[in-house]
Amino acid sequence: MSHPTSVAIAVPATTANIGPGFDCLGAALTLYNSFTFSLLSSPPAVVITATGTEAARVSTDESNLAYKAFAKLYEQIGQSVPSVKIDIQLGVPLARGLGSSATAIAAGMLGANILAGSPLSLEAVVKLAVDIEGHPDNVVPALMGGCRLAAKGVNDEWQICDIPWHPSITAIAAIPNFELSTAEARRVLPTSYSRADAIFNTAHLGLLLRGLETGNADWLQAALQDRIHQPYRQALIPGYEAVHQAAIAAGAYGLVISGAGPTLLALAEVTQAEQVQAAIATAWKDQTIDATVQVLQIDHKGAIAQF
Repeated sequence: MSHPTSVAIAVPATTANIGPGFDCLGAALTLYNSFTFSLLSSPPAVVITATGTEAARVSTDESNLAYKAFAKLYEQIGQSVPSVKIDIQLGVPLARGLGSSATAIAAGMLGANILAGSPLSLEAVVKLAVDIEGHPDNVVPALMGGCRLAAKGVNDEWQICDIPWHPSITAIAAIPNFELSTAEARRVLPTSYSRADAIFNTAHLGLLLRGLETGNADWLQAALQDRIHQPYRQALIPGYEAVHQAAIAAGAYGLVISGAGPTLLALAEVTQAEQVQAAIATAWKDQTIDATVQVLQIDHKGAIAQF
């Protein structure tokens, strides 16, 4: 059977943590990056073009993350890495806490697997992608869609669990025009936590999972609290408190930092979404910060390939 020589892959943005689910919970959102991988018959090893949001900042050599993931999969299956042209269409802003790097890793691995004749299952691709990214909260929903919880099993194997997301719950993403590096956002975290904080987060993550499943407003309002990462990262995001208060006043269940930030994510009942969106936009404008505020749905499909 002949393998395809070109494949186009659309990968959703993701929001990680969702409050208390630090480094283990993430959800795919209806905002996308698209990658087309076309095999070349002769060198160079890679040709990369990029268009769309902040395309000028995408590296176009072998350091490109989509290419590194592409090459890694070929190495994993013991094949030489073919010359490839990668065309990238960006719709997910970079370094904003919306999983832009996870989209590149997901696309590179999926693209390579398809062009190599699909030797690996989706589960195997997911596990390899988690190894590259270092934690599962973005790459897992980017590849599989929906809301996903990942935990290590008894043999150190990742166990991936889909989390039901009630259709009445909408996400409002507030994306400011400044960046926050994941490294910087990790540097501000303490190296250890009290027992009380560990118990607090365990209880709130359990409550969040039930709140997401049922749409129970009281549970969601309580559940979005966190003591592991958000209290330390809020200071890195100008206007955080004002935006938080505005979102709650407009009817949101709560407001969390998306991934490492600086994007903030409000969860609200679907009929309140536009009201919350407007309140957040006004609050950041009052802080003289430009921000794009979008009402987004959960993407249930994950990365989609066409060839």
